[in-house]
Amino acid sequence: MNSAHRQAEYSIRFEWGLSGAQAVAPGCELAVVVDILSFTTTLSVALDAGITVLPFRVRGDKAAAYAAEADATLAFGRSVARGDQISLSSSTIRDRTEHPARLVLPSPNGSTISYELAGSATTVVGASVRNARAVASWICTTYPQGTKVAVIAAGEQWPDGSLRPAIEDLWGAGAVLSAMTRSAWLPMFSPEAEAASAAWNSVELDFAARLEHCASGRELIDDGYPRDVAIAAELNTSAVVPVLQGRRFVPATKND
Repeated sequence: MNSAHRQAEYSIRFEWGLSGAQAVAPGCELAVVVDILSFTTTLSVALDAGITVLPFRVRGDKAAAYAAEADATLAFGRSVARGDQISLSSSTIRDRTEHPARLVLPSPNGSTISYELAGSATTVVGASVRNARAVASWICTTYPQGTKVAVIAAGEQWPDGSLRPAIEDLWGAGAVLSAMTRSAWLPMFSPEAEAASAAWNSVELDFAARLEHCASGRELIDDGYPRDVAIAAELNTSAVVPVLQGRRFVPATKND
């Protein structure tokens, strides 16, 4: 890999997808994973409900075995979940009156990135628009300036499995980065991180409408999940900061 692609001369870095995470996260104290539609949004809703979340790479038998080993409930894919089964759809958690203690939440993007970074020296944090300000505040009050932070927009996938940069994840990453600039961290931003912050600043005032009309938002609405898009647009409604401890996302404390 070309060393310039690691953005190593900057404390605050931004990249896309698993390959981007593997490029810029090594050597960083923190990696902030952003997957607005829907892993990190559903993650924030789950932790708000008191659920510990275990990320995983794939669905199917391997995920079921992993959930059984962890004594956890397995979240299903949106299209196959039935009744009160939990899925990647955040509304399936919000609509329940009782919640499992632990939830395996597989996804090919944000959950996969989190799973792959687990066990490294880098602390992994899950961020969405719902908790962007809380994540930024926790970073800036818990860590000193100069701390190396990699912010990763998970993106989606094209049918051939290649990365589809998803604009909502750029916005979500930018929401965290923009909030960090208000704590005087801006001089440490890479140009890539500055661009993500600027992208958020351009849509903040009408983010909900932009989210509904972007490609991923339209896809979910057309598929019958408008509430997932609405929940993802709940700007700064959650104070939870999901931190990966071992292989489990739990709320951060000041000592994390």
